[in-house]
Amino acid sequence: MPAPGSSASLPQPPKAKRPKWPGITWHSSDSSSHEPRVLGINPWITDFAAYNLWARPAGLLACLETLRQSGASIALLDCLDQMWQESPWPRRKNFGCGPYPRTPLPVPWYLSDVPRQFSRYGHAYETVRSALSHLSPPPDLVLITTAMTYWYPGAVQMLRLVREIWPRVPIAIGGVYPTLCPEHAATWSADLVLSGPLETGGNWQRVWSAMGGTAPPLPPQAGFNLALDLYAAPEYAPILGSRGCPYGCEYCASRHLYSGFVQRSFESVWQEFRAQYQAGVRDFAFYDDALLLRPTTWLLPFLHQICELPEPIRLHTPNAMHVQALTPEVCRALFRAGLTTIRLGLESGDFDHRFDAKLSAPQWQEGVDNLFAAGFRAQDIGAYILFGLPDQNEAEVLAAARLAAASGIRPQLAHFSPLPGTPLFERAVEVSDRPIAEDPLCQNNSIWPCVPGGFSWRTKRRWQEMLAQTMAAY
Repeated sequence: MPAPGSSASLPQPPKAKRPKWPGITWHSSDSSSHEPRVLGINPWITDFAAYNLWARPAGLLACLETLRQSGASIALLDCLDQMWQESPWPRRKNFGCGPYPRTPLPVPWYLSDVPRQFSRYGHAYETVRSALSHLSPPPDLVLITTAMTYWYPGAVQMLRLVREIWPRVPIAIGGVYPTLCPEHAATWSADLVLSGPLETGGNWQRVWSAMGGTAPPLPPQAGFNLALDLYAAPEYAPILGSRGCPYGCEYCASRHLYSGFVQRSFESVWQEFRAQYQAGVRDFAFYDDALLLRPTTWLLPFLHQICELPEPIRLHTPNAMHVQALTPEVCRALFRAGLTTIRLGLESGDFDHRFDAKLSAPQWQEGVDNLFAAGFRAQDIGAYILFGLPDQNEAEVLAAARLAAASGIRPQLAHFSPLPGTPLFERAVEVSDRPIAEDPLCQNNSIWPCVPGGFSWRTKRRWQEMLAQTMAAY
């Protein structure tokens, strides 16, 4: 029997095509005509800026796959994916990334002083409306996800559209927004507000009750397996080997979104990866919050197996890797497997006064040295530096930028978003001149909610120039 990654088990990829608009297809685990139908919707982004960096609604896809394995028929409408052959879409850039279609919108009154254009990103409203209207048979339940607290207007607009088309179909909203802002989410007309994962906290029973049924037992790997086959012609795919994060950083909401830290088996990750590889995908993005922890569980076997593929792939880490876990063995395995986009979590250059306790100065240098020794180039590596924290001064940010530049690594500002439930949120409420506790719109990192005066083009250009000058000095 061939090894999981051998050429015998991975044939050449077929040339997949997107369906014709307005087709949305039901996918079933069996042929029963009595199975409930669940439509998952990834709604529009409403923001001042948006760019696709291997984005997929992993939480929604996990919910749909769990429901399918439990006997439901599932379908997907992703407003942030091209989906149909006829859909106008901006040209993709590096490795499947690129801009979204954009529709200008009036700026919400809370944000009327922000000197930027507010927009809806994704498919045109009428395109989505017509596609939903043509879906047959109609769903028994609609799941609408939300990836950011401050993107809730897109989810609310979608909720109202679904209600208009199917007045009697129950609607559930889930994801980051109702998990971190449940009271605010409850003010809209959703039938279910799912706080936390589908498989926990009574959510599983509530969803099946809304469809008039009794909840079956949860399937194995509930919350891990993703319904990636719902994308007909994927250009990239996520890899999810773990959920949660054991660290308790003061600015991060990971523990509130998923308590604990659980890893998948290598076999489970490989099976999902292999299906996407067979579908022609060659760009994969790790979605783990703590990718490098306990690497022998699944990551190292996975990376070693990738080296046996008949065609090379590219791996990307849009979520910052923990530098202290970049051992020589891990770096060599990542390099051989095709890691192309490397992002590190530097966050601050002050190792004595950090909002976390997971990185020291020697660990930073050792991790960077291990990357270079494995063969990575400096131009492929970026270091995230937190910007816009409460009480932060410029000197602290510049010190971190200089530290990254001294290693030949590009410093990149990661704008702070105050998230409810995190230790820093209360301080953010105190220092911000915006009502960030009242309306999640004001938690938007694009407006620099904890920086005195907020966002300005002049300050943005000044920071761009300072970072460029910092890199040029080394």
